[in-house]
Amino acid sequence: MKKRVAVSVSLLIVAAMASFIPGRAQSAGTPVSQLPSNGAPPANPLKVALLKWYAANTTTSFKVGKAPDGIAFDGENMWVANYVDGTVTKIHMSDGANLGTFKVGQQPFGVAFDGANIWVVNTLDNTVSKLRARDGKNLGTFAVGKAPWQLAFDGANMWVVNAQAGTVTKLRASDGKILGTFAVDGARSIAFDGTYMWVPGGTGGAYTVTRLKLDGTNAGSFPLDGQPLGLAFDGADIWVAVGQTGHGALDKLRASDGKFLGSFNIYGQPWFVAFDGVNIWVTELTLVVEVRRSDGAVIGEFGNINVPYGIAFDGANIWVTGDGDGTVWKM
Repeated sequence: MKKRVAVSVSLLIVAAMASFIPGRAQSAGTPVSQLPSNGAPPANPLKVALLKWYAANTTTSFKVGKAPDGIAFDGENMWVANYVDGTVTKIHMSDGANLGTFKVGQQPFGVAFDGANIWVVNTLDNTVSKLRARDGKNLGTFAVGKAPWQLAFDGANMWVVNAQAGTVTKLRASDGKILGTFAVDGARSIAFDGTYMWVPGGTGGAYTVTRLKLDGTNAGSFPLDGQPLGLAFDGADIWVAVGQTGHGALDKLRASDGKFLGSFNIYGQPWFVAFDGVNIWVTELTLVVEVRRSDGAVIGEFGNINVPYGIAFDGANIWVTGDGDGTVWKM
């Protein structure tokens, strides 16, 4: 009997791994997935270890505070900004256990991790809060520009987008000292590609994404197909969620020179973007959409989250905040 079980398990593993061989991939689950094209990135080994070779499913959700928006991963736990409550909830990645809820400023929105601490923008207060990731202790609150929305870490400093000010503030992560404030018209979000900070913005129909050197120097502004919000870096290219007349899209630009590589229709109103090591994910007003990195094709749509908004990747799973009902979903 033990030998039969062992043989069955072995066959199951072989069959599962066969799904990663080009030309023989298969997909299970509700969403319709397409086969990877030639040159597609390899499967994420952490997903393989979790037996996640099939299309993603929204498997479980956890309650947090009211109107959760931003979300970030600290290497072990997820941190969720509860916009209405003025708090941040710390959730254990493996089982969704609530490890604490910590008070910050008014209307917290974007969240980022600096390797030791969690940073949260307080939109109404025009400040950012620094929390020690180990225990949530508040290590300081620092003034930035008007209506800060999003932030990103460059390895030494935090960069904060001030949406109503049209600026980006650079703070030293060690002590919160302001190292500079740089103008980016209509700044909305921010991402780091290892060399540059990318900030989408623009007004009056002239929308762009601006590339900043780490000294704040403008290294180019590149046109977009619509009004931008979130963006993500996939290791080679920048993906920007943009709103167009009647639908949304993802614009793809080459990070090395800003060359426009295409605009891919995703139908709904897009919000924020994440990269899972293989594909691109974007939240919309009613859906979470998975897009194939190689050609921008939609390969999955997931619709049972109440107003999906913030999105983050933990190395194996996609996490999405449900702004409409105070939940966070692990996919």
